[in-house]
This record gives sequence, structure tokens and C-alpha cells, in this order.
Amino acid sequence: MCIAVPLKLKKVEKGWGFCTSDGVEKKVSLSLVRDPKAGDYILAKGELAISKVGEKEALEILELIKGSGCSC
Repeated sequence: MCIAVPLKLKKVEKGWGFCTSDGVEKKVSLSLVRDPKAGDYILAKGELAISKVGEKEALEILELIKGSGCSC
């Protein structure tokens, strides 16, 4: 099962977002996200960002994922 995971954008460059999750850098396409900026939280599924999400919601989702034992 695949789920969308919240990531915080560290850098935006030529339609790509660079994020860090658990110490691992990820590169995601931002083609579906309107006006992405460094510091935004996005929901990503694989290498595709599908939408922006607020910080509070992103952190709540991350806590739920962590508590579920999922290794997403």
C-alpha cells in the first residue's frame, strides 16, 4: 500500500523540490503544486508532490504514521 507522505521543501529548483525525511534527501516533481516555496509542506507519493498541506496538518499526519509503525 502506498500513501502520500508530508515532506518539508528545503529547496525549489526548475520544477523540482528537494526535501529531507528522516535524514534522507528526496527529490520530487512539483508539477502538480501551485507556487511551491522553500519551507512549504507538501504531500508526496513516490517522486510526485500532489498538493500543499499546512504545517499543523503535516505534523499530525507524520505523528500518525510514526505511531502506526509504518516505515513510509
